[in-house]
Amino acid sequence: MAEPILPGPLAVRVRAPAKINLTLRVGRPRPDGFHPLATVYQAVSLYEEVTASPADPGVIEVRVTGEGAEQVPADDHNLAHRAARLLAYQIGEPLGVTLRIEKAVPVAAGLAGGSADAAATLVACSLLWGLGLDHQDLLPLAAELGSDVPFALLGGTAVGSGRGESVAPALARGNYHWVLAFADGGLPTPAVYRRYDELGPTPPDPFEVSAGLMNALRNGDAEQLGRELINDLQAPALDLMPSLRKLVEAAEEYRALGVVVSGSGPTVAFLVASQADAVDLTVALSASGLCRSARYVTGPVTGARVLPT
Repeated sequence: MAEPILPGPLAVRVRAPAKINLTLRVGRPRPDGFHPLATVYQAVSLYEEVTASPADPGVIEVRVTGEGAEQVPADDHNLAHRAARLLAYQIGEPLGVTLRIEKAVPVAAGLAGGSADAAATLVACSLLWGLGLDHQDLLPLAAELGSDVPFALLGGTAVGSGRGESVAPALARGNYHWVLAFADGGLPTPAVYRRYDELGPTPPDPFEVSAGLMNALRNGDAEQLGRELINDLQAPALDLMPSLRKLVEAAEEYRALGVVVSGSGPTVAFLVASQADAVDLTVALSASGLCRSARYVTGPVTGARVLPT
């Protein structure tokens, strides 16, 4: 890990994207308690923003505004706080930072908003503290912080393995139109995995991403991709939040190309053919009473990136 080089700028602003899982296959728990995953991530145009500014040595302060800010801890239970602390620990210096997080991703929604905050924090603090670290340098720390943090650094479309932290860019073409339907309330990821284990599913065989999905991405074929969407955590998410069933079933009525619960839920992602279809579906879902709100996004987008301050 690099040593501090020069004092950094007075403030650094970084944004990082939410993700959806185009496919998520889940195996039985490993001895360490984590479930092995075979997944394909896609970063979408819904962003968290983190602004890092100097603080006294050893002081890490977190301030949160925006979507669900009242639900987000500001202490070391916050993943961005932990990211800053981990980076300072690796450097071996009592570095300080104030982190201002502007949230747009709902909390506990299966979209990895907290992971996006952590990825943005690693990039922002590296610049603020003059460490000279690039995304590749930060990937090992991102993997320590959580399964989705490395992907939030990289963005795009990528295949994930291990517990999700090992990511490799996927050969993919085209841009995709998604409508995200946000449910009332959240689903904590550990609770969904516990329910998955309680339901006693048979792990997928073979335990890998389907060739059909990868072909769809290589060809930029949205219709085929819609048919290939699958999530092994969808059943436990629907079991824990039965109201999601009507939302998933609405895909046929609204003529979506495909539908899937993202990650551990409860956000439901609808794939549609065009921007016009996405706008129509966003309006329809918002008025349906089936969800709290809906938002049109596109993917893939880049990972954590520095913005002008």
